[in-house]
Amino acid sequence: MEFLRNYWSILVILAILLLLVVRIAGNLDKEKAAEEDAMKGSYYQISQDEAKEMMKKDDGHVIVDVRRQDEYDKGHIPGAVLIPNESISTVPPAQLPDKDQVILIYCRSGNRSKQAAQKLADMGYTNIYEFGGINTWTGEVVTD
Repeated sequence: MEFLRNYWSILVILAILLLLVVRIAGNLDKEKAAEEDAMKGSYYQISQDEAKEMMKKDDGHVIVDVRRQDEYDKGHIPGAVLIPNESISTVPPAQLPDKDQVILIYCRSGNRSKQAAQKLADMGYTNIYEFGGINTWTGEVVTD
């Protein structure tokens, strides 16, 4: 009889421990999901020096100029693709098929690039780095 009492006591203790482990694991998953939700819909604002360093890396990044065509033609950062801010809506741009790709984004002064970065973040892009405007850019600029 004593053996059965100890056996049931051990089973009850193990069941309680199992419930605690499941509950803790569930809370960790909820915290992780909350962190991911907090990051979704946001972008990083970086300095132009940080952008220059990122551009040196061969990581598959894309540089996006969100000005108008005429502004782009007057001078743009080498390798930048033109996706005017006004053309970005709720449909992912064809030039940006990978939502996890590093996107370095700029405009003339930093206003439109912030707007475009937010629109892309709202569409689910995850690695957007906004670095202001070409009007303060000290790196190389090419003209067509």
